[in-house]
Amino acid sequence: MNVLANVKNIVYMGALIVLAVMLMLCLLRAVLGPRVADRIVAVNMMGTIVMVMIAILAVKMEEGYLVDICLIYAMVSFLSVIVITKVYMGVYRERKRIRRKEKDV
Repeated sequence: MNVLANVKNIVYMGALIVLAVMLMLCLLRAVLGPRVADRIVAVNMMGTIVMVMIAILAVKMEEGYLVDICLIYAMVSFLSVIVITKVYMGVYRERKRIRRKEKDV
């Protein structure tokens, strides 16, 4: 039984380490991404990875309140991506309108 607990801990920690590396790579894409769409997708993926990490910690630590935090984080992450996308679309439309005016003049 003790061996099984050790194996579970190793698997959980391994998964957390892999997710942490993926999170850093997403952060790199969010900073360097050539287009705004790449940055938005990277931020969305970072939110998803953090939610998975919180869920793994909830199982590992056997704490139910972490699942509630994960759900709240999911809602906030979803809303933030929607707001960022709306702002980007507004900026894109404004730039497109300005380019049209410059061509007409």
